[in-house]
Amino acid sequence: MKGQVTIVSENLQKADFAAGCFWHVEEAFRHIPGVVSTAVGYEGGRTENPDYREVCTDRTGHAETVQVTYDPSKVSYDVLLDVFWSHHDPTTPNRQGPDFGTQYRSVIFYHNKEQEAAARASKEKLQKSGKFKKPIVTEIVPATKFWRAEEYHQQYLEKNNLKGCGI
Repeated sequence: MKGQVTIVSENLQKADFAAGCFWHVEEAFRHIPGVVSTAVGYEGGRTENPDYREVCTDRTGHAETVQVTYDPSKVSYDVLLDVFWSHHDPTTPNRQGPDFGTQYRSVIFYHNKEQEAAARASKEKLQKSGKFKKPIVTEIVPATKFWRAEEYHQQYLEKNNLKGCGI
């Protein structure tokens, strides 16, 4: 009904992933059933309220990050980890495709001990699987302040009718 607000769940959780260009990564997460919303931004750095230009200097310490808000009764954190691992090369330090710099590093920012344990277990399982010849360099660190990126970056691929960003 028009004007009526439906509460999806009172138990929504956040998951933060950095895997190179945030446009591509956000697009991958947005379409998963159980994902309520996504936002692109910057995490893991030293500068307060950074903007895109600052982050691109490779001096703020931030990684381009996607923050996923999800309903764990509809999608598990393990499924989100699978999407993360499958949408970038976790063996390339500070680089994805043509993009390079610490802002493009591979990071899982965990929000609680359960996410940390799941992330570490999934990384170990993937490394042992033999899928990658080189070691996985993905950092697994506590979530810090997530700074939402400028509005033109949010759902960038959809807004610009693009299928991907070349990675």
